[in-house]
Amino acid sequence: MGMAMNEIKIEKYSSYKDSGVEWLGEIPSSWTTKRIKHLFNEINERSFDGSEDLLSVSQYTGVTNKSEKLEDGGMLTNANTLEGYKKVWEGDLVSNIMLAWNGSLGFSPFNGITSPAYSIYRLKTKDVNRYFHYLLRTELYKSEFKRNSSGVIESRLRLYTDDFFIIESILPPKEEQTAIAAFLDRKTALIDQAVDIKQKQIELLKERRQILIHKAVTRGLKAGAKLKDSGVEWIGQIPESWEVKKLKYCLINKLKYGANESGVEYNANLPRYVRITDFGQDGKLSEDNKLSLSWSQGEDYLLKDGDILFARSGATVGKTYQFRMSMSVEDNYCFAGYLIKAESNHELILSDFLYLYTNSNLFNNWKEGIFNKATIENIGADKYSQLMVIIPPLTEQKEILEKFKIDDEKITNAISLKQQEIEKLKEYKATLINSAVTGKIKINNYDE
Repeated sequence: MGMAMNEIKIEKYSSYKDSGVEWLGEIPSSWTTKRIKHLFNEINERSFDGSEDLLSVSQYTGVTNKSEKLEDGGMLTNANTLEGYKKVWEGDLVSNIMLAWNGSLGFSPFNGITSPAYSIYRLKTKDVNRYFHYLLRTELYKSEFKRNSSGVIESRLRLYTDDFFIIESILPPKEEQTAIAAFLDRKTALIDQAVDIKQKQIELLKERRQILIHKAVTRGLKAGAKLKDSGVEWIGQIPESWEVKKLKYCLINKLKYGANESGVEYNANLPRYVRITDFGQDGKLSEDNKLSLSWSQGEDYLLKDGDILFARSGATVGKTYQFRMSMSVEDNYCFAGYLIKAESNHELILSDFLYLYTNSNLFNNWKEGIFNKATIENIGADKYSQLMVIIPPLTEQKEILEKFKIDDEKITNAISLKQQEIEKLKEYKATLINSAVTGKIKINNYDE
């Protein structure tokens, strides 16, 4: 999908003029600017009984129908709760006043109701909604919304109607608004399609990784090795020379819960306090909001290179992390109470192999089995200690890990490449929208 700006017939307008608005700069000579208050009215129509569909707005998807996302029986509503919510008609502009600066505003494709914390605006002129849909969500306008929002810190910024209304809108002639909107609808649909295809390719690569992990931990590298029944129903067959043991017999020490402390201000001379939220996607610990523990609180919870940490409850329950000293710059680390530490016995199972095993679908199936039996989603040390672990001979573990590392690197690189391509497409889309709505490129009705 190699669309680039130069593949679109780039045509400029014959002449430009100063818009008279510093942050807008030059616009085509035939265009004008108008304050938003001359284009939109604020609408404050209230729901009588709250029976309409509940709508929400986000910077990613624009206005969506919230009730579609709720499971059956998970409706947020009974007739009383949404009474007095604001009515939205198809084509109205819905703005989340607290997040408008982040692009959380858009035109609604539906009739419905929305929270009283949102502002509803309706075009009062014969201009084209769809043009403003693109214009008002550009980085250019988001920065202006931010500048006009009240509040000191980002999470408290609010774009009130009076401040929204004084902002100047670029205003092309109506037929050009129509042409720009139609052009962008067409082009952005193609870009979104290309992004979807790449995202599906990433999903396939991730599935391929899962297949490789499964093969590594259940069959190894020896093609045609004789198999035996593992004696564990959910594991099935394994090579004859392999073993299966409960996790508690694969460790040097008993499984250990982390420190139940809130942590102290970060100090490089104290052990760094590692929490689930510190583990980043990139194999590093986050450098944000670092905490420490005092030596007296932390010395019983120190981590060694290669320790495996299991999450025991919360959103990440059942997720595993392998701690590496190279994850950050500190000399000492200790771990928090939502984590359980497993120290593998390296004469029996390598930390890397145990970690690979806990990233397999076998481990995921085991977790699901536990969740099906329990009403609360948490897995304590008592349950983890009973996890059946597949153990090949040590020499085989090393060979399996070396081979997997090579295969995994290829997959990681391929995924990273696709992600970069997606980022480029998204940047291209933003540039294209910005160039079209501000008149940097001329859109003709006939443009394909």
